[in-house]
Amino acid sequence: MRRRFPVSREEVEFSAIRAQGAGGQNVNKVSNAAHLRFSIAASSLPDAVKARLVSLGDRRISSEGVVVIKAQEYRSLERNQAEALERLQLLVDMASQPVLVRRATQPTRASVGRRLEGKARRGRLKAARGPVSGE
Repeated sequence: MRRRFPVSREEVEFSAIRAQGAGGQNVNKVSNAAHLRFSIAASSLPDAVKARLVSLGDRRISSEGVVVIKAQEYRSLERNQAEALERLQLLVDMASQPVLVRRATQPTRASVGRRLEGKARRGRLKAARGPVSGE
């Protein structure tokens, strides 16, 4: 998939932090988790994409318009930075797709007939389940 608006590494601010969770002594002494910060307003993205990105309602986007992503899956800082950058790119790609407006349509006459026939068939089946009157 070709990126319409690639995010450059210069627009992103990385900081190394300690990862959480299991990992033994390595977790306590090495800062391998990547903390990515991306300011939407200061980016080189088109204004329409910026507006859609802010209006996404994603919890990773702060009220100031800064995307904050934490990546801590891998043991190396470089891989975690690449993972965080990939997640940011997916977010930008999602915002770069314009929202298609749904147009209301009417069901066809044939589909209405099929629906009503199915309802009638089901009604006959249920009516046949009544008590049997034996004379």
